[in-house]
Amino acid sequence: MSSLISLFTLLAAFYQLRLQRIHNERSLRPLGQIIFSDREAEIFVQTRNNGVGPMIIDKVTFTKDGVSSTNIEDCLDLDPRSYMHDIVSAESVQKVILPGSFMEIFKTIFDGHTAEKERDNVIGQLAPLALKVNYRDMYDNKFIIERSFEWFARHGCEKRSLQTV
Repeated sequence: MSSLISLFTLLAAFYQLRLQRIHNERSLRPLGQIIFSDREAEIFVQTRNNGVGPMIIDKVTFTKDGVSSTNIEDCLDLDPRSYMHDIVSAESVQKVILPGSFMEIFKTIFDGHTAEKERDNVIGQLAPLALKVNYRDMYDNKFIIERSFEWFARHGCEKRSLQTV
């Protein structure tokens, strides 16, 4: 009888361990979000982790006119030194975004009297893009977030940019 009770106790302990792991997987999940901003002097695209577990970025893919690239430089006709960008691909080191943190995908700051023209040019080039971020949690569960950059065209700035070119 005592060996039977020990066996049930052992099975209950293993079941409790399984439930604890499932709880940890669900509660330590990253929640990725793609954020845009186009304030007066700055435009940026960020990937934020709004979850409570670390977000491990495996790959970032940009799409323009049906063509995909892991490098935003391939999609823009801008001087690469005029903006900050980050490259995440299978060949590069994976990026880890801690809970409540973010990774800058693209950022540029404008200054001077030609800022509005430059700003419209950048917005016009960003608007046709789309971003796809492949990431996973620490338990190797895979997730994908996608967002079109059409948001940048909401005020019609890209039309002004294309007309002035």
